[in-house]
Amino acid sequence: MKENMFDVLMYLFEHYYMDEETELSPDRESLHSELVEAGFPSSDIKQAFEWLEGLSVQQHELEAPQTENSIRIYTDREGERLDAESRGFLLFLEQMGILQPEARERVIERVMALETDDFDIGQLKWVILMVLFNQPGAEAAYAWMEDLVFESMPGGYLH
Repeated sequence: MKENMFDVLMYLFEHYYMDEETELSPDRESLHSELVEAGFPSSDIKQAFEWLEGLSVQQHELEAPQTENSIRIYTDREGERLDAESRGFLLFLEQMGILQPEARERVIERVMALETDDFDIGQLKWVILMVLFNQPGAEAAYAWMEDLVFESMPGGYLH
């Protein structure tokens, strides 16, 4: 992934998911054209669409520990992508009840699907926001996370 692919994701999320006045289901072709007009390369747009398709696919329940005292052990590859600060943030959200174990696993799976070496906690917050937005019954967690993301951003929306 290049930073531009993540920029495409953020653009789509801000303009088509979070904006209540925008039609939520424009066809892919017209959306692709709009993104090209906005200056995004076609290859990044294609990668972003594939990433979003992976987010919307309801896999069989992701394996997640169900006991209260269990600890998530990260693979070496996950540990390379998610630094100690990011892993600590995920643990914090889980302990606060914002992320359930299944949502945490979905977040990790989507982070790993980004295929980037340059990933930070700011991007992690956006991935969490996108996962919670697409998870039924997570409205309160989404609202809490949305407040956290936008309170930490100077000037509000990025685009």
